[in-house]
Amino acid sequence: MFFWLCVPHHPTCFEKQKREREREREEDMRSNKVRLNCGITMPVLGMGTYSYENDKKTTELAIHTALKMGYSHFDTAKIYGSEPALGNALRKAFRDGVVAREDVWVTSKLWGSDHHDPVSALKESLKKLRMEYVDMYLVHWPVRLKPGASCAIPSEDEFEQILNMEETWEGMEKCLEMGMCRSIGVSNFSSTKIQQLLDYASVPPAVNQVEMHPMWKQDKLRSFCADNGIHVSAYSPLGGPGNAWGSTAVVEHPVIQSIAFKHNATPAQVALKWGLSKGSSLIVKSFNQDRMKENKAADRLKLGRDDIRAIDELEERKIMRGDHLINETTSPYKTLEDLWDDEI
Repeated sequence: MFFWLCVPHHPTCFEKQKREREREREEDMRSNKVRLNCGITMPVLGMGTYSYENDKKTTELAIHTALKMGYSHFDTAKIYGSEPALGNALRKAFRDGVVAREDVWVTSKLWGSDHHDPVSALKESLKKLRMEYVDMYLVHWPVRLKPGASCAIPSEDEFEQILNMEETWEGMEKCLEMGMCRSIGVSNFSSTKIQQLLDYASVPPAVNQVEMHPMWKQDKLRSFCADNGIHVSAYSPLGGPGNAWGSTAVVEHPVIQSIAFKHNATPAQVALKWGLSKGSSLIVKSFNQDRMKENKAADRLKLGRDDIRAIDELEERKIMRGDHLINETTSPYKTLEDLWDDEI
């Protein structure tokens, strides 16, 4: 692998680089994509495929509908149970000429029980997806579980107290080297945990996927990630309404509803546009056709500075707190502050 260094023999070299980066960012914005630190671009609006019921047929139908609407970014994970449905839906779309593989972005995630062997875990995910590679592979949580632990809410005897993230990340980098993924990243990592990772990583994470919405703005984390060239991707950008753990607090907030009324938009569109205005990509989960259209149209909404300022001043409330990963005996995290390093 060759690395090229621009030596500024001429004083305008840095200016040219800056102009080139600005041009790339403008092109990416026009195409609704974000350029990652590994050089590839990712669609800013993604469709989450987690379904509590894990209804395969419903999931496949929703993905077919999403493709017809122009969605090209799909987010899954081993623990979601949606990899087979997503793979089947996309395989049919590729076969029927609806879309080409290179025009679709697929993200999957490493579950805690597979930290000891990310390569084997990704091979299994690829088999379920019936794909040769995913575009992004994320460490789902900074939590290591015993091999075989397969529940989203681990039991107390399934935790391993020693995280050993250095070994896990080495395996993630191996997945990248083997061509099983085009980029690697993390999810639910605090600024402190990312800094610890950067201290030994040969390849920095391209993405940190975290809860982010108008009532959990992630200001500190977004600033840290920006300083280190890591893109922040928002899950639950509407607060997770409809999920067992989610809340309608965001879309029902009077300020959000007032701004929506002002612009003849929906509260969901206001919340999504706020996230886009911060430079984040969004993973939105809805299998309802009307809401899928509504979410897709959020980018066309124009929010004023006063609107953004009003949203920025909303009270903070984290919804996905991670309480299920806290215990005083077997988990490496005895408190929520341990898990989030006081970013809660």
